[in-house]
Parts: sequence; structure tokens; C-alpha cells
Amino acid sequence: VQLVESGGGLVQPGGSLRLSCATSGFSFSRYNMRWYRQVLGQEREMVAHIGAIGGIINYADFVKGRFTISRDNGNNTVYLQMNNLKPEDTAVYYCNVPTMKTWGQGTQVTVSS
Repeated sequence: VQLVESGGGLVQPGGSLRLSCATSGFSFSRYNMRWYRQVLGQEREMVAHIGAIGGIINYADFVKGRFTISRDNGNNTVYLQMNNLKPEDTAVYYCNVPTMKTWGQGTQVTVSS
């Protein structure tokens, strides 16, 4: 199982980023997927969840209305569209398969003026 996150960067408050997580090594379309984030020194927290066929979607309260999770089962990729970013969104973002222990390297998102 391999998870490769990309798309992070430095953005000003109010800006947008789109994160991607390319996956391989398992039957992507059969699994739920999640995005997490972690600030150095703090515990990793779930940001968004999407069901295997995209029917069930959940967000943490702190991103509702600003972030959108989606998936492309044909390309084995899950996305996180992040709009109206705030400085408190600064973290390393990871994708994850809820039933697996594998984590990617993450992608750094920094929101600062």
C-alpha cells in the first residue's frame, strides 16, 4: 500500500489549495478514505471522510463549508479542496485508509500573510 500526498504549499489567509493523494497497492474503489492533519507537537486529527463510492461524506466542524473531499476511483486518487484558508489550518496533511495503518509522507500546508 502506498499513499502519496501532494499539493501543499504557502498560501495567504483566504486563499485556496487542492491536495491530492495518489494511491496504489490496494483496491481503492472498495475502501473509505480520509484526510487528517497534524500540527507539530499535537495529535493527528481527522479532517474529512468519504465513502468507497463517495456516498457518505463527513467533515470536522472546523472545516465545514470551506473544505470539500472528493475521489476519482478511476485514478485511485482522493482530493481535498480547501477554500477560505485560515492560519489555524497550517499543518501537515495526510490521507489514510481507515482500516489500514499505512501513512504517506504528508504535504505541508502553511497559511500565512
